[in-house]
Amino acid sequence: MWGNFSERGRGKGENKFYVKTIALLLVVAILLPHQYVMASGASCGNGCSTYDIVLIGSEVEGMMLAKAAHKNGLKVLVLDPREKPGGQLIQGQMQVLDEPNDKRKRSLVQGEMKKLYDGYKSKNIRTHEQFTRYYNQLIKGIPLRSGITIKKVSMGKRDKLKTVDSITYIAKDKKTYTVKADYWVENTDHNALTGKLGVKRIPGVETVYKSKKPDYMAATLMLKFKNVNWPKLHQAVLKDYPLTNVAKKYGPGTYVDWNYATGFSNVTAKFKPNDSQLMLRGLNTTYQLNGKVIMNAFLIFDVDPANPESVRKAREKAIKEAPRVLQFLKKNIPGYEHAQLDGFPDYLYIRDYNRFETDYIINYEDVMSGKMFWDNVSIGSYPVDLQGTKSVPKGITLGKPDRYGIPLRSFMLKEYENVIVAGKNVGATATAYGSVRIMPNTALAAETIGIIIAREGKHKRLKQLTPSDFKRIHKYLEYSYRIKVQK
Repeated sequence: MWGNFSERGRGKGENKFYVKTIALLLVVAILLPHQYVMASGASCGNGCSTYDIVLIGSEVEGMMLAKAAHKNGLKVLVLDPREKPGGQLIQGQMQVLDEPNDKRKRSLVQGEMKKLYDGYKSKNIRTHEQFTRYYNQLIKGIPLRSGITIKKVSMGKRDKLKTVDSITYIAKDKKTYTVKADYWVENTDHNALTGKLGVKRIPGVETVYKSKKPDYMAATLMLKFKNVNWPKLHQAVLKDYPLTNVAKKYGPGTYVDWNYATGFSNVTAKFKPNDSQLMLRGLNTTYQLNGKVIMNAFLIFDVDPANPESVRKAREKAIKEAPRVLQFLKKNIPGYEHAQLDGFPDYLYIRDYNRFETDYIINYEDVMSGKMFWDNVSIGSYPVDLQGTKSVPKGITLGKPDRYGIPLRSFMLKEYENVIVAGKNVGATATAYGSVRIMPNTALAAETIGIIIAREGKHKRLKQLTPSDFKRIHKYLEYSYRIKVQK
C-alpha cells in the first residue's frame, strides 16, 4: 500500500481517499486492545527480535506446541539451555514408551504423538537413530539455539497480571541477544525460566513419603545392551506360565512378549549396588531388534537437574556401576548370558522436579474420578505410579484411573498472563502427577495449545477463553485434527 501511495500521477481525490484510509487504520491500531495483537509484527528495538512464541528448552512435549504453532503460521523460536536439543527423548534416550489406555484398553494417544507411537509399535522407530530422525523431522523449520544462558528476564503487566516481556540471553558465540514474545513456554526439566519468576512451588513427593524437605522421584540412566537372545528370554518365561506362577517366580507384573519385557523385581531386588545413590528396580525393557535392547530400570536418587555438576556426577556413578549390572543380568536373566553394554546416553531421564502453581492444579481425586473440564486440552490416563526416592526406594502405585481430562489452566502459570508450562511442568499434585506426567498426556496438551494460540490469538488471549469458546474449539480440534479431548 505504501509503495502505491507514493506513485506519481495520482489524482487529488484519490490521494485524499488514501490519506483518509491510512488515518483510519492508524486510529484502529491505536484503539485495538494490546492483548488482541500477536507479537510477530511488532518491533522491540535495535538488537532485539520479536516472536509470537518463544520456548525455553527442547523437550519433545513442548516441541509439539512449537510445531503446531509454526505450522499454523506463527513465528516461533526455541532457546535451549542444554548443549544439544532433544531432552529426555534424544539426549536421555528415554525410548521405552509408556502408553495411556483407558479401562477398556483403548489407546488415548492422539495427534502428532500418534505418529511416534505407530512407528514404535510397527518397529519402524525403535533405535536411537530412528528416534533422532523422528525428532529432527518434528522440529524441521523451527529456529533453535542450543547452549544458551538466560541473563535477564524483563517483566511487565497485562490485565493486572504479571508478564514476561523479554529475555536477554548469552549464546554459544558469547554474544548477548534479546528476544521479545507474546507467549513464553517453560519446556525444560529444570525450570530454566519459571525458576526465575518468583512463583510458588507445588509440594512434591515429600507429601506422600513424609520427607522433611522437598523430595523428587529418582532419575534414570537408560541402559543399552547388545547380543541379547530375546527369543530365549521369551521362551523361558512362557515355560513358567500361567502368569500366577510367573509372578511368584520373577515378581509381580512380570511379562515378556516379542517386543517388551517388564517385571522381574524378585530378581533385581538381589542386586546390591556399590553406591547408595543407585538402585536396580524391576525391568522395563524394549526389544529394538537384532539383539539390541534398551532398559528403563537403573534408578539414581537425589539428582538436581538444575545443577549440571549434580547430573554429571550422578551419570558418572551410574556408568561406573553399569558393568556390575551387566554381570548380574548375565547370571540371573535368561537370554542375557552373552549380552554386552552398548554405549550410554549423553544425559539422564529426569522424571520429576519442581512444579509451580498454575491456574488449576490437578489433584488425585480429579484423576481417579475421571473428571472432565470445560477447557480440556488433553485426555489422559496411566497408573498413579510414584517412583522411589532415597528414603522410599521402591516407590508406590496408587491405582489405575480411567480416562480423565487435563485442562488448559493446568498449563497456565499462576499470576502470569503469558507464561505456559509444558510437559513435566504441568500443574498437578504429587499423587496426580504420578499419572499425568507421562509424555503422551502432556504432549497432546501442548500440541492442542499451539493450535489454539494460532487460531484464537488474533481475537483473545488464552486466559480470556470461556466455556463457550471451548465448545467451538473442541469441535474444531475434532473436525480438523481428529483430536478429541472431551469425554
